Amino acid sequence: MSRWGLTIPLTGVPLAEHAALVAELPSLGYTDAWSAETNGTDAFTPLALASQWAPELRLGPAIVPVYTRGPALLAQQAATLADLAPGRFVMGVGTSSDTIVQRWNGIPFEEPYKRVRDTLRFLRRALAGEKVKEDYATFSVQGFKLERAPATPPPIVLAALRPGMLRLAAREADGAITNWLAPTDVPKVRAELGDEPELIARLFVCPTEDADEARAIGRWMIAAYMTVPVYRAFHEWLGRGDALAPMNEAWAAGDRKKALEVIPDEVVDDLIVHGSPSACRARVREYVDNGLTTPVLAVVPGGGLSLPEAVRALAPTND
Repeated sequence: MSRWGLTIPLTGVPLAEHAALVAELPSLGYTDAWSAETNGTDAFTPLALASQWAPELRLGPAIVPVYTRGPALLAQQAATLADLAPGRFVMGVGTSSDTIVQRWNGIPFEEPYKRVRDTLRFLRRALAGEKVKEDYATFSVQGFKLERAPATPPPIVLAALRPGMLRLAAREADGAITNWLAPTDVPKVRAELGDEPELIARLFVCPTEDADEARAIGRWMIAAYMTVPVYRAFHEWLGRGDALAPMNEAWAAGDRKKALEVIPDEVVDDLIVHGSPSACRARVREYVDNGLTTPVLAVVPGGGLSLPEAVRALAPTND
């Protein structure tokens, strides 16, 4: 397998305590470290630190919202990481969700497809060192030029959950990032993206042989995500609309307890990788066999292992 990524920082572990583990990742067989940006750390700071802790790793945010920073600031931050990790930084951008953009940041979540497309086109030019003066459909940039453009502009990958965005990624980006899918879903995503572009996916991995424990954790996570409109629509497209309808109905009625109870075991087992560490590694390889380029493990506590222990147990060098 060519790539095996890890989501950083680990949930509940202070960022400052990651140095030794991140430095160890290349020797464990990890090739990538990808951050996220929801309500914890920002997307860029963990990568800046990782660029110094483990200079061998490829780094990327999965993803940075295109609404919550201005286009010029996005270009500046991408250029900074590209300078810290030359040839090893990938810029991941996407719409994020109406919860993060509008409810938490007070920014209208409008025309997401166009906003991602315009941001991608702007970043291409800015990171190539051009002076950009352009009225895009969703914003205008008047005369911005990076003071120090990267010697090698970083690849840009798009968060893409459904056909329109996947096709945009295929046409204009260097790959796509997806989330919350089963191995059997990968071919459907690939059919829209095509065979050539890189396909990256964050996989939630709970290394425990106690299926009840894993499913209890998974139900909370699924309910938190799948009730968000963009993920609800994604799973309707993937064919889980009927299976998840009772959860969505209970959630909309305010009955959180029932919403969790009516999520089928089969859905949890599809979307959460669980079992012994060796079983989890085998499951991750199913994704790759079905067309995923880069699995990015998001390690969920379970099985009595600390998160650093789980990271080591899930490492590809154990096979």
